[in-house]
This record gives sequence, C-alpha cells and structure tokens, in this order.
Amino acid sequence: MTADRDRLYALLPSVVRRRDAEQGWPLRALLGVVQEQADVIEADIEQLYDDWFIETCQGWVAPYLGELVGYRVLPGSAEALTSPTKAAQRLLAAIAGRRDVAHTVADRRRKGTLALLEQLAADVAGWPARAVEFRTLLGLTQPVRLLGRDPRADRRSLARGRTVDLHAVDALDRIDGPFDRLARTVDVRRINSARTQGRYNLPEVGLFLWRLRPYPVTRAPAHCDDRARTHFTFSVLGNSAPLIVKPVGGPSPAHLADESTVPAFIRRLAFAERTAQFYGPGKSLCVYVGGEPVPLHRIVPADLTGWRHHPANDQVAIDPVLGRIAFPARHAPTEGVWVDYHYGFSADLGGGEYVRPLDLRRPAAFYRVGRNGEFTEIGAALRQWQADKAADPGKREAVIEITDAGDYLERLAITLEPDDRLTLRAAQGARPVLRVLDWNSNRPDALHVVGPPAKAAGKPPRITFDGLLVAGRGLRISGGVGAVVLRHCTLVPGWSLDQECNPEHAEEASVELADTPACLQVEHSILGPILVNADEVHAEPNTVWLSDSILDATGPGPAALSAPDRRPAHAVVSIRRTTVFGAVLTHGVGLVENSIVTGCLRVDRRQSGCVRFCWLGPGSRTPRRFHCLPAAPPPGAPQPVVPRFTSTRYGTPGYAQLAPDCPEEIRRGADDGSEPGAFHDLFQPQREDNLRLRLAEYVPAGCDAGLVLVT
Repeated sequence: MTADRDRLYALLPSVVRRRDAEQGWPLRALLGVVQEQADVIEADIEQLYDDWFIETCQGWVAPYLGELVGYRVLPGSAEALTSPTKAAQRLLAAIAGRRDVAHTVADRRRKGTLALLEQLAADVAGWPARAVEFRTLLGLTQPVRLLGRDPRADRRSLARGRTVDLHAVDALDRIDGPFDRLARTVDVRRINSARTQGRYNLPEVGLFLWRLRPYPVTRAPAHCDDRARTHFTFSVLGNSAPLIVKPVGGPSPAHLADESTVPAFIRRLAFAERTAQFYGPGKSLCVYVGGEPVPLHRIVPADLTGWRHHPANDQVAIDPVLGRIAFPARHAPTEGVWVDYHYGFSADLGGGEYVRPLDLRRPAAFYRVGRNGEFTEIGAALRQWQADKAADPGKREAVIEITDAGDYLERLAITLEPDDRLTLRAAQGARPVLRVLDWNSNRPDALHVVGPPAKAAGKPPRITFDGLLVAGRGLRISGGVGAVVLRHCTLVPGWSLDQECNPEHAEEASVELADTPACLQVEHSILGPILVNADEVHAEPNTVWLSDSILDATGPGPAALSAPDRRPAHAVVSIRRTTVFGAVLTHGVGLVENSIVTGCLRVDRRQSGCVRFCWLGPGSRTPRRFHCLPAAPPPGAPQPVVPRFTSTRYGTPGYAQLAPDCPEEIRRGADDGSEPGAFHDLFQPQREDNLRLRLAEYVPAGCDAGLVLVT
C-alpha cells in the first residue's frame, strides 16, 4: 500500500492498528477501499475549479462554457469528433476547438476591426488573409469652395478625387490586387452575390485569401543554361517559376497584413524597393556562389524576360517573377551556384522539404549519403549494401538516406534478391534530386530496379522511394519484385521541363512495369504516365494503388495509365483521392472514389469493382457508378459540368488546383462534401463555409463580407 492510501488508517489510534495487525490487516484493507473513493471525490472537487476556465477544463465542459459566452459550433464538428481518420482530425482542428471558445470574448471586443477578420481567417480556415474596406477606395469629388475650410479635405481625400497618376508605377502594379490603393467608381453589385462578385461600394468588406503555401528549397543547386553559362534558374529543372514571399509575423495583433506577412508572389517593383527585406540567408531568397552568399550590394532586380538584360561587371541580376538569375557576361561563376527560395503549392505532395511521416526504426543496414554522410554517391551506398548483405544476411533490410538537397547525376541500376527490403529516402527537411541521363547511345536508360527470377526461393523483394524528385528518365521495374512504393515523391511528368514548364518528352512514361508481378503503390506523389507491359495470357494482372496523388499524362496524346500502343493495361487499379490528367485504360478496377479523371476511364472487366463520387471524362466505360459526374443529361438539357483548374502544367503555381470558378457540383462532389482529387483532404469548401459563418458574426455593422481568392 502507498502512503496516500494509508492516510485514513494513520488517523486511527495505535492500539487499534496493533490489534488490526494481529488479525491480518482487515481494517487497513477496508479503509484502503474507502480512501480510494475519497480520493476520487477530492479530485473531482479540485477539478471543479479548473472547469471554470476553458484552458484547463475537461473536454465535456468546453461546449457548456461556449454556450455561456454565445459560441456557435461550426458545422462538421460532431462528425469529426466521432471519425477515427486523420483527415477528419485535421478538419476538426481547422473548424472547432477550445481555442475558439477562449477567443470569443476577446474577439467580440474587437468586433468590426479589420485585424480581427484577418485573424479569423487564420484561426478558422488556416489561410493568410488581408481585409479591405472598399468604401475607403471609392472616388470622391471634393467641392472647390470647401477647400481649406472643410477638415475632411485632407490629402487622402484629394488623392481619391483625382484620376490615376500614370507616373505611380508601383500603385499601377498593384491594380485589382489585395494591396490596390487606387480610387474607383461605385460598383452596385454585392461582394457576397451568388452570381457576379462586386467590390467597390459603401457596405462591402473583402477578405483576400492565399490558399497556396510557401514551400522552402534550401541550398539547392541552380540550373545553368548550357548555351549561356551566365544564365541560371532557381528551379533545378530549368523552368521559370515565380518566387513567393517567406511570411514574417506582424509587429502586433492589430497590424494589418502587407506583402511581407502573406505568401504573395514577389513583384519586381517591390523587390527593387525593398531588396533587403526579401534577399539574404534565412529570408525569401538567396544566391550562393562557392558556398558564400552573394552580397546584398551586388544584387540588382531586373526583368529577365528573353534574357535581354545584361548586368554590369559587379552585379547579379535577379528576376523574382520568372525565378531567373543572370551574371555578368565575362564573370560566369565556375564554382557552382546554389540557391534558397520559396515556391507555391497547395499541399504536402510530391518531393519537398515539408515534414512527412518517417519510419524511425533504424534497421541493421543504414547508410547516409550527402552532406555529413559517409557516402557522397548513392551508387557507392548501394554497392556497400550489396557487400554487407553478402557477408551478413541480417542486413537484407536497409535504408539509404540522402541528407541534403543535392543534384545526384548517377547511373542507378538496383538489383534486388529474395527477402530484400530497401528504402531509398530523403532525410527530413531535404529534397534531393535524382537526375537520370543518357549514358548509352545504343540502349535506353532509366532508373532500373531488377528483381530475382520469378520462381526464386524466399519472399519477393520490396523497394520504397520516399521524398525524392526524379528527373531526366523514368522508373523501370522488371523481374520478380513484390512491391514498389512511391511515397511523397515526384517523378517529373514528361521527364523534364523547358523554360515555359512544357514537358520535353510528353510521350514517355514515368513508371514502367515490364514483365513483373510487382504491386505498385503510390501515395502523396506526382508522376507522369504509368506503362504496364505484361504477358496478358500467362501472368496475373498487376495491382496498382493510387491515393492522394496526381497522375499526369502531360497532354491529350498519351494515356495516364495503359499498356503499350494505348491498349488496356493488364492491371487492377484502385484510385482514391487522386487527380488524373488523361485517360485510364485498364483490365479491371477495385475501388475508384473521390477522384477526377479528365480523360476516359475504360475498364475491360466491368463485372466487379466500384466507382463512386468521381468525375469521369466522356467515353468512360466502368462498373456501376454511384454519385458520379457527369450524369447523362436528357435530350435538350444543358451540357454536363466539367472541372476547371488553375493550372494543368507541372511546375506552375496552382498545379492541379480547382479554380475558383469551378462548378460547385464538382468542388463539393466528394462523399463528405469536400472536393474530389488530390487535394481532397484540404477540405477547402468546408473552410470557406465556416469562415463565412464567422465573418457574419464579426463583420462591421451594416457591412457585407465576401471572400476573394488570390491564389
């Protein structure tokens, strides 16, 4: 017994305790049971005081405290509380919680302020925002007779009462954006209209939202144009991509958002006026030559469209809109150029430096490649694993971890044996690039994984690629491989990109299953076409799983998944929460749900399988569908709705993101009311609805609030 449990027993006289000890401690055992119940009552009494405060109360008390202060629970909270999925838990964190109850009283004191509306967007929807009162941007005509006598005739009103100054280039560069300060004529349309959105009127308040997130790239090699050694791009793939601001916190809660506190695209004029704010180690972008950052005084903002600008001898020109760098013609760097920058994307998808789940279990064979690692090349680590595996069969399970964001130009051919378990992954916070090039002129090159013979003894081997970006060639699987897992990887659609983000090899596949029984599992990844080349007579169909990913055929010609010559792939495909650009031609399907297939989905075996809550392209032939679009319209009815995307080209911001004008039937077409496709788990429609409900509570009196999506 513990000392706490003997508190009541210690209060008894010693003679009673002595007699109890002589009889085998029955009284002590009885008082121990009483003490347990007394402890429960005492803990409950102590908890009563904690339950008065939202920070320390029990979970069941929080709704009652919220009712006392008039807090309204947002829709979806009850469903999220009872759902075991991680996606629902993220939804719950975005739309409800005791933090909202705690902030209710303080928020009501600030009701009607623009800073509060911006904070609501961050708390409820998780989006950075800028609130604008459009009445302050209405043009005024000041009577001349009141000039000098009317206190309202200040400089600000005079500026609003005149035409646009064409010399104010920075103000002109902000037109129609969230930081526009030019005066406008009145717009009678309401900002929350269901048809066309208006802005400039007395009661209108707009909340500009940034849905794209800033993803960092740290100490990555820049891409050099071989034809001009002084021309570089921030993107290692050589494409032009706009750079995004790394947001910093405002000086106070009452501070309104500006271009430094939101993930906005960096404008050339803003970069020219405030270069020190954006450039430097740890900031939005930085350029390193020979391991040292280029000094700030050498940086010159420029328009590098067509590479027409030529910097002076001691200058380095940077174009943040195109993501380009130009050095002086006679001072080309010979020691290598590395860059830090931020790009915009919708979610944690594909290779990136974001935090992703990793198996922290360290196997017997563990090899580190790159900075602070024992190997400088991936091939050297593979050869060492082969040698260690031959000496010790216990090292058949291995992890090769790449520790930096380097560009690895190697010829990789991975040979697997029975019972092998190999993981080739990026370290947390790193995004390495595997660039596969033409090494032989008389045969095709690829990142080749070769398995053992089909009838070899032992378990089929398994290989996992995690957190990598593969460019230049695709991944080819052959032999008796059991499973191939692509997790948080990018296999560049079309192998590589040109400066305009167009694929250079649109017809080529990113993954080829060549006469192998391998099961292909793709999670949170971006890749080009999948080619299944199998013996349809003597082999069982391959199994292909796609979830939370983007499968891009790069154009109308090739299919996203098929066999050679656009024949149906000898595979059974399951697709969940995936966006497919192109056609899917397959032998059979398992479960296809909450997905978008812009081309046709043609299934040979339609007696089994399920297709639900999807948008399928015209000409699709599938098993029985459930709540899929587009439904066949009756004669004379309008044409079916089609999805509209911000961009369909890999390498551009907003890639695979549903556009704001996408039909609502598609934006809310998933089984839980979210959008189908790769970004289903962002729950963006629910975020918008919940934010509108909160804005209705805190908007200034007599005003209408509306949401304006910037990205």
